[in-house]
Amino acid sequence: MSSKLLLINLFGACAVRSVEDGGFELTGAKHKALFVLLATAPFGRRTRAFLQETLWGVACYDTGRQSLRRALADIKAVMGPVFGDLITSTNAEVTLDLSRVKFVGLPGQGTFLEGLEIREAGFQQWLAGIRANPAQLDGIFSLSARVASVSILPTVAVIPFRAVSGEATDATVGDWLAEEMCRSLSRSRLLAVISHLSAREFASGGIDIELVRTRLRADYCLAGSIRRAGADFVLDADFVDVHSGRILWTRQFTSPIDRVMQAAESGIAAIVQAIGAAIADEALAHVAGRPMWEVEDHRLLIAGVRLMSRSRLLDLAKSRELLEEAHRRAPHAAEPCSWLSKWHALSVFNGWSTDVESDRQLGLDYAGRALDRSPDNSFCLAIDGFVQNNLYKRLDIAEHRFRAALSANPSDALSNLLHGILHAFKDQGADAVRLTEKARRLSPLDPFRYFYESLSASAYLSTEEYEKALALADSSLVLNERHTSSLRAKMVALHNLGRREELLAAGQQLRAMTPDLTVSGYLRSHPAADFRFGQRGAEALRAAGFSEN
Repeated sequence: MSSKLLLINLFGACAVRSVEDGGFELTGAKHKALFVLLATAPFGRRTRAFLQETLWGVACYDTGRQSLRRALADIKAVMGPVFGDLITSTNAEVTLDLSRVKFVGLPGQGTFLEGLEIREAGFQQWLAGIRANPAQLDGIFSLSARVASVSILPTVAVIPFRAVSGEATDATVGDWLAEEMCRSLSRSRLLAVISHLSAREFASGGIDIELVRTRLRADYCLAGSIRRAGADFVLDADFVDVHSGRILWTRQFTSPIDRVMQAAESGIAAIVQAIGAAIADEALAHVAGRPMWEVEDHRLLIAGVRLMSRSRLLDLAKSRELLEEAHRRAPHAAEPCSWLSKWHALSVFNGWSTDVESDRQLGLDYAGRALDRSPDNSFCLAIDGFVQNNLYKRLDIAEHRFRAALSANPSDALSNLLHGILHAFKDQGADAVRLTEKARRLSPLDPFRYFYESLSASAYLSTEEYEKALALADSSLVLNERHTSSLRAKMVALHNLGRREELLAAGQQLRAMTPDLTVSGYLRSHPAADFRFGQRGAEALRAAGFSEN
């Protein structure tokens, strides 16, 4: 039997149908247009944002997102099981497997997408561009023979939890819990999450790991069951590496049946956090002792980011090596560029750098490359804002970047965090605390928990809540004892609380890590030097015995 599953005619009357006679055929204009947009994209991949804006541009963002989700559900109902062989969907992208597509019709054999009427301005503009130069599609037929490239991010599928009792209510709860976990996982910039809609086809019966790997193209899978035990629901969940079939961990979550919606939040957060830790720890174990060429792309990125959060300089050097290799392998991917930008920025800001000017420039260059590849990506925008703020003291540009990032994704944890610290630097304490607290709620699995706690400590310094600032700074230092920003925040809190002996001890610790630090040097480099926030830092340094020049 042919490996081709889908036939698409682009020139003349548009057709999207099964290769097999008597099979399915899509008749809805937007359903056909969705496949055409995927078929004409590099590697068959489009972002959800592009599809939403192009096909439902007149709608607001949430309505467009719902329309895309509904369209995919309707298409799946028409195609049946073939849908899973052709379409892979994550929280950010939709991909068509071009190796399973047969194209008929050539340029010159009819008008491109003749008779396909869609009113949205975005689609009309795209259509006009192709019709003006149809030769740009000449390579599409060779492209269809390629297999779509593997994402640089690890992919996680959450299968709806099977109801042991068989009761419809229990199955509904199991499906809802899986959907909420998908939503929480999708907030991470280190994971690609298979859509809940795609994972639902595995909801009944036993889980076939081979099918999860081949049909959903997942690297990891969360699955399990939900049962009743007296007045409680009990959820048993297994997290599995689908390539090896190995169970990485099991978790159990118990909740009163009559309060499952209210009690689920903490259990979901614990499971999601355990997923993030398991993927990071597994990547580190896999990388250790292996030559670089044996390490998969997504493990390079995860291990590199994980090592960036550690305090040993040897780990930081290895982090850069892994991230640079990830960038070499995926030169058109935005994520490695953004993480490399953050690496260089942290290197300067935390005093690790041996060549400050070079690291400043590399931080800016990598941030620019990431935005070139993905200009509307909230993570890329936030990292560029971080560089502009912390390395170049361009607070106005940073403000613009953070606002653009939050406009693109209001729930992006890093964007909220960095926008919050910008408010702290400008002595806008209430906004600083609001945004940094929101960021910590939105980031249950970020490996940079120390970074979130450090910036939250600084936010509380700007509201003069020094006890809270000290607690967060101490918690951050437990996770990363070499993070100088956390240590400086601790010193400011101790100074304003009148705890002189502890301040002097913290000052000795900071001096050992940054022996060249002076008060004037701090004020020259810190973006908040002209605000009360920066002056508090200088006062704490003076009180701890640091020289003025």
